[in-house]
Amino acid sequence: MTELNPFEIAQEQLAQVAEIMRLEPSVHEVLKNPLREIRVNLPVRMDDGTTKVFEGFRVQYNDARGPTKGGIRFHPEETIDTVRALAAWMTWKCALLDLPLGGAKGGIVCDTKKMSDGELERLSRAYVKAIWQFIGPEQDIPAPDVYTSPKIMVWMMDEYSKIVGRTQFGVVTGKPVCVGGSPGRGDATARGGMYTIREAARELGIDLANATVAIQGYGNVGYNAARLVKEMFGSKVVAVCDTKGGVCDLDGLDPDGVARHKRETSTVANYPETVPMCAADIIASEVDILIPAAIEGVITAENAGDVKAKIVAELANGPTTPEADEILFKKGIHVIPDFLCNAGGVTVSYFEMVQNMSLSRWTEEEVYSKLDSKMTAAYRAVLETSKKMGINMRKAAYVVAVERVVEAMKCRGWV
Repeated sequence: MTELNPFEIAQEQLAQVAEIMRLEPSVHEVLKNPLREIRVNLPVRMDDGTTKVFEGFRVQYNDARGPTKGGIRFHPEETIDTVRALAAWMTWKCALLDLPLGGAKGGIVCDTKKMSDGELERLSRAYVKAIWQFIGPEQDIPAPDVYTSPKIMVWMMDEYSKIVGRTQFGVVTGKPVCVGGSPGRGDATARGGMYTIREAARELGIDLANATVAIQGYGNVGYNAARLVKEMFGSKVVAVCDTKGGVCDLDGLDPDGVARHKRETSTVANYPETVPMCAADIIASEVDILIPAAIEGVITAENAGDVKAKIVAELANGPTTPEADEILFKKGIHVIPDFLCNAGGVTVSYFEMVQNMSLSRWTEEEVYSKLDSKMTAAYRAVLETSKKMGINMRKAAYVVAVERVVEAMKCRGWV
């Protein structure tokens, strides 16, 4: 099977919507590529005394609506095209949630599982030293993503503050609460997705208290999704998987028990008293709700026909290819697209920015209430557009988001 290029997927998704919206060619040309890309080589002293050079990226896709915002990934298979795609999706995500922000993304090619804390700290600080002139509270605000953490964000914030000569909590988000972080940030991505699942279930007449759920991916987002779908709705999580395997229990899995097992064994596989499953089986599970919560391109033209869930809630970025989208739409499967479903993280990151700028601290209840309002409003705008135009939810989300970005570009005289 040909390896999927995530940026080509992002461009194809935009092209389809540009045609629906009848965008002017010049406008589409501005939107289909990043405004700015930064590539750096980062020499880092390793614990054994050698120096290793790491490749890093930062892509600032579009800042028509405000400073760019987006996570930083530490991953051994990171590529510039993955970062480009994620920066594009962040642009649409921020616009869809009506945040005064543009989209960006960053990444470093490294394997965190083979690095000590000291090596990770030196790498994090080296990255900031290389790009500090291009980031800042009013320019571009990074955040944690795959294999980065609040600890790494603090190192980056501290390094930037040393360079500019003053404490700048607002240069990054996803920090611990004790140094400018926001209550509620830890599970914000999954929790935001729960609000969209609630709205979709209402639309489809699904009783979430009796619903079954399968989750592909069991990192931070996948675990929190399993925990919250059970806590908030009483739904039964019957299947989960990670890169090393999966498990099924039709009576319902214990999300915390599975998480403890993964911490102890590095995988959910072989969790006691369960039936083994592979990732392909998870995608084809006979459940009400399927939650892809890992990486890009897991639902493709080859396996979309096997999906049996009524709702596909995309907590991962780019889990469904354009060809698969059409298959799911024709099957009547309700897809909550990634840059709507997983927008809780950037929304609470925005709340963190607001708190940093005003030197205030909101309660967790305030954060969750504001997040619910934002996610619900965005979902309803997408659903209304989908029904009005007779298009799938992803295309509808693009229409809403792209219209807002284009309006800002025109107001600023870019096009």
